[in-house]
Amino acid sequence: MSTQASRADVSRARVYGGLVLGVVAVSWAAPLIRFAEAPSLAISAWRLTFAAAPLLALALVRGRSELASFSVRTWGWLLLSGLALALHFATWIASLQYTTVASSVALVTTQPVWVTLFAWLALSERVGSRGVAALVLCLSGSVLIGARDFAAGGTALWGDLLAVAGAILAAVYFVVGRRVRESMSLGTYVGVVYAVAAAALMLAHGFVDSPLTGFSSRTWWVLAGLALVPQLIGHSLLNASVRHLSAPFVAVASLGEPVLSTLWAVPLLGETPDWVQLVGGGLALVGVLVMSRDEAARQPPPPDMVPAAD
Repeated sequence: MSTQASRADVSRARVYGGLVLGVVAVSWAAPLIRFAEAPSLAISAWRLTFAAAPLLALALVRGRSELASFSVRTWGWLLLSGLALALHFATWIASLQYTTVASSVALVTTQPVWVTLFAWLALSERVGSRGVAALVLCLSGSVLIGARDFAAGGTALWGDLLAVAGAILAAVYFVVGRRVRESMSLGTYVGVVYAVAAAALMLAHGFVDSPLTGFSSRTWWVLAGLALVPQLIGHSLLNASVRHLSAPFVAVASLGEPVLSTLWAVPLLGETPDWVQLVGGGLALVGVLVMSRDEAARQPPPPDMVPAAD
């Protein structure tokens, strides 16, 4: 009995340890982006390209029969999901060039609330009183942050709007994925969608005046770090955690991401949030917390998938 209990404790420690490490890993996305001396579109493109390469290779090796069974309709959904993910990264990463890490991560973390709103509109999923309250809280926090940045002048409000757009696009990505993921494995889904998103961002450079190369060696290391730490390690650990823990619990734990990102930004970037950002961000996070609790009372998302936001 003692041996079994000891093994259970070790297994539980690994699960919770992996969750904590995953949250810490994804929290480094915003600070690392600020260290990359490259246009936001290039940062998005290379981050996803570096992350997609091993995932697509794995999907082609392990899921060839699964890929061959996809219908034209399924490929259409995968294309839509990949394009939404590409636009999510493009808008959110661009927001960090205009507003602070605290404002950006607080606004982009409102994604679960937009997921619920879109699930209600597109999938006819019921939205209870908690869902409505969560939406009001998140919107109140977003408006407060936006009003503060508008009063301050400059381009910060534009960054806030881009961060909100990133949250909405991430919600589109998740709702589409929720629909198509019922008929495929997580590895195949992520491998294809990340590749589509990376290709879309690379192709976008043909229509804009934004360089893809010529960066310093430090920037290339930062780009590789973005793909490895927040994307491959962080989101992989979150996906692994949700197989053993409830999706709402993982969603609540993920609220540590904007808190940690803001903390990293203080010594590394010299960005100390003021009381308006703290209150606005707090309202947004409380809204996400309420939404996560509401999710626990309703039908949960697929057991091995969590939103891949920042």
